Amino acid sequence: MALSARLELRQSQSLVMTPQLMQAIKLLQLSNMDLVTYVEQELERNPLLERADDGEGEATPPEPADADMPARADAPDWFETEGAPSPERVANVLDTDIGNVYPDDTGQTDRPTPDVGALAGGDWSSVGRGGTGEDYSLESFVAGEVSLADHLAEQLAVAITDPVLRLIGHDLIDQVDEAGYLRADLAATAERLGASLVDVESVLAILQTFEPTGICARNLSECLALQLAEKDRLDPAMQTLIAHLDLLARRDLPALKRLCGVDDEDLGDMIKEILALDPKPGHAFGSTQVQTVVPDVMVQPASDGGWTVELNTDTLPKVLVNQVYYAEVSKTARDEEKTYLGECFQSANWLTKSLDQRAKTIMKVATEIVRQQDGFLTHGVAHLRPLNLRMIADAIGMHESTVSRVTSNKYMATTRGIFELKYFFTSSIASSEGGDAHSAEAVRHRIRQLIDSETADDVLSDDTLVKMLRDDGIDIARRTVAKYREALRIPSSVQRRRLKQLAGA
Repeated sequence: MALSARLELRQSQSLVMTPQLMQAIKLLQLSNMDLVTYVEQELERNPLLERADDGEGEATPPEPADADMPARADAPDWFETEGAPSPERVANVLDTDIGNVYPDDTGQTDRPTPDVGALAGGDWSSVGRGGTGEDYSLESFVAGEVSLADHLAEQLAVAITDPVLRLIGHDLIDQVDEAGYLRADLAATAERLGASLVDVESVLAILQTFEPTGICARNLSECLALQLAEKDRLDPAMQTLIAHLDLLARRDLPALKRLCGVDDEDLGDMIKEILALDPKPGHAFGSTQVQTVVPDVMVQPASDGGWTVELNTDTLPKVLVNQVYYAEVSKTARDEEKTYLGECFQSANWLTKSLDQRAKTIMKVATEIVRQQDGFLTHGVAHLRPLNLRMIADAIGMHESTVSRVTSNKYMATTRGIFELKYFFTSSIASSEGGDAHSAEAVRHRIRQLIDSETADDVLSDDTLVKMLRDDGIDIARRTVAKYREALRIPSSVQRRRLKQLAGA
């Protein structure tokens, strides 16, 4: 077979993944702390960028990035300048706007993105952490040190499956100090979350079984008691001793012997046991710096009965492009210098646009979440509505992957506390009356309430729970009730009846 050379003309569609578009994607999913760090690096690198409060009237908002800049010869015709597509042309080509160009699975090359609205196509090989771009660092391969909060959160994910109780658990963990003590008023926490005090106390009891032993205690006596109970040494005499630690601090040994009913030798052994305990179990994780969560969105009650949603401007970096400096330096710059200045000017313009678009996108998503979860903000955990990313994306006209990135590492401050935006997304259960669906978390919460209110003479079976829930307008199967009950670690009706009879006896 002879080999021959020939020319072929082929037509195909592709979208160039420019560094600027990659930057916009990266900025959207960064937390506010990471965003500040990133902007600080850009301020050091780019001489045309400056803080909004640093200038003296010389810096001006960015003009269109294509002014007096040559177009790329190898770019598609809808790219006006290098890495700076016109928002109008992006909208025409992608059937979307510049705020909706955030793709799924950045860093993945083995599968396409869902649709063209999410930047389908392009080379994604350098986007991930393991790529060869500017973000590549050996530190990415080093395991980070686990903080106390992370250590407790990992155990919480295994110990509690009910999302409502898990939410309470996360709130309590956030209030644990570096020494491992819970500095919280349980009644105030229950009122703020709209949960019952019984649920908060039951979650605390579970947290106090976590490692390290003695964690989540509310005072020193409780911390020592938890550790002694773990060693099976919490007898009545020891309970009396740890209840009178003030006498031990004053070395009033005769009073302790009298109260505990022990002799000198036994009291000495008891004191040795206490001295061997760890009064600050959380310090095993104290080497990790703890950063305070700063909310990105603030939600406050409005005068008309609704809610006021606004961005936390303290978390938004404010930068401007110094066009006066750019114009002055360009007059005397040589060709290579002009090329460098042009790149800096383009990069600075795109960064300011990306920061502005990021803020607008977060505001859109947060406002819709507040609208959807008005019941939770007004009445508490039991009124969480079923919600998923698709519902928010359809409501605000954005791609689902964009909403996913907005809700990652972003926090909302409400009257009930500070929550990550992802906390508001829950699965749904249909209504038996054809009305609105019910949140799975709310249904679990209702099951727990019904079982907690039962008596020894009227223990509710799973079939009875199904009937009661359907009377409340919740269409649920018996096997689903049984699954939720088991996830809540609630025994069957037969076991509960036996336990109640033994307790009554």
